[in-house]
Amino acid sequence: MAIITREEAQALLKKVLGYSKADECEASIEASEGGNIRYARNAISTAGDVSTLSLQVNSTFGKKTGTATIDEFDDASLQKVVQRSEELAQLAPDNPEHMPLLGPQVFKESITYVPGTAAMTPDTRAEAVAKSIKVSEDAKLEAAGYIENSTNFIAIMNSKGLFASNLDTDVVFTITMRNEEGTGSGYAARGFNDVSKLDTLTATKIAATKAAGSVGAKAIEPGKYTVILEPVAAAYMLEGLFRGFDARSADEGRSFMSKPGGGNRLGDQLMDEKVTIYSDPFNVDLPASTWSREGFPIDTRMNWVEKGVVKNLTYSRFWAQKKNVQPVPFPNNYIMEGGDASLDDLIKSTEKGILVSRLWYIRSVDPQTLLLTGLTRDGTFYIENGEIKFPVKNFRFNESPVIMLNNVEALGKPERSISVESYRSYLVPPMKIRDFTFTSLSDAV
Repeated sequence: MAIITREEAQALLKKVLGYSKADECEASIEASEGGNIRYARNAISTAGDVSTLSLQVNSTFGKKTGTATIDEFDDASLQKVVQRSEELAQLAPDNPEHMPLLGPQVFKESITYVPGTAAMTPDTRAEAVAKSIKVSEDAKLEAAGYIENSTNFIAIMNSKGLFASNLDTDVVFTITMRNEEGTGSGYAARGFNDVSKLDTLTATKIAATKAAGSVGAKAIEPGKYTVILEPVAAAYMLEGLFRGFDARSADEGRSFMSKPGGGNRLGDQLMDEKVTIYSDPFNVDLPASTWSREGFPIDTRMNWVEKGVVKNLTYSRFWAQKKNVQPVPFPNNYIMEGGDASLDDLIKSTEKGILVSRLWYIRSVDPQTLLLTGLTRDGTFYIENGEIKFPVKNFRFNESPVIMLNNVEALGKPERSISVESYRSYLVPPMKIRDFTFTSLSDAV
């Protein structure tokens, strides 16, 4: 078993620190256990179980730090990894941004662990996949998908007396459906801490409907359209924006949060008043760890954008000291508020527009405006008078999520969506956006 208990980790890390001769030492354990199934053309292609356990030691002399890792845990190996980190520290240059380790902190227990997810077996995964494949076969479609569950444990301890640990579970499911001719495609992705919330049957039915409905796509002129972004597509657009709530990159003029002439946009009305973005480790749909890697507690809701106004930015300990403010740790989840409308409600309220199921191949064009380019895929549809009229050929888009969030017409009920770019989950609503910029057509399905 790769997963160890909090008490076992505490004893092991205490032993490691006992070997240290450095001015400061921090040791961390990371463990993971789980399994996966991959399938294509309605047949399982690979299946496996994964179990890992590793130890990392950071030793510091003055402002010099060395890091060493190992996956052996006998006493001789533990002594060896500590000694190696100390040798590397002596060879390292001074780190001008070095901050001393934090002392003891109080952390609330997270709600990230679900026993049912941890108890998943190869049979459990096979049953979930079988439901998906049956939908595909009944619809005379071809499915390619992936399911993976994991139980993850992390613990850190330092020579100043800080100790923190977290145990979490996760299950991820993605499915792509194609017709036999390869002219229609649909997609769905789900990610949860709690496997009881995963419904592979319903997700596959949604992908199948998109695959069948996207056949015979028509070409329409690129331009500015009202679009409805499904939560998966919205998450892809917002992922870079979420990573941008960093005071240092803003203060140094490197991000969309930078003010012309210097400084950051704290307090500015940057987006439509319908937009509120926050973090909360105790959100039941997207729970997260209650501490940061720097060792700070994260146990309350933090608003980053409130009714379109930038309320907070993250400050590392170094940057907070430089700016003479309190540190604000990087969050472990991101949530965007929405409304009560369903996706169907947003479609019915649209006179003319485009429904976007998914985006992909997203690349940054201009970090300072957060301008992105990418393509639609897996089902793009024309809406007229509140109804989906026909599938359309895929588009390339050039759009900034900052501008996009200034053009919000309506938001639906938030859903947990996973980005396969990072395999991170977010809680975001479907969005109705005006003047979304499509620049060209793509013949890809």
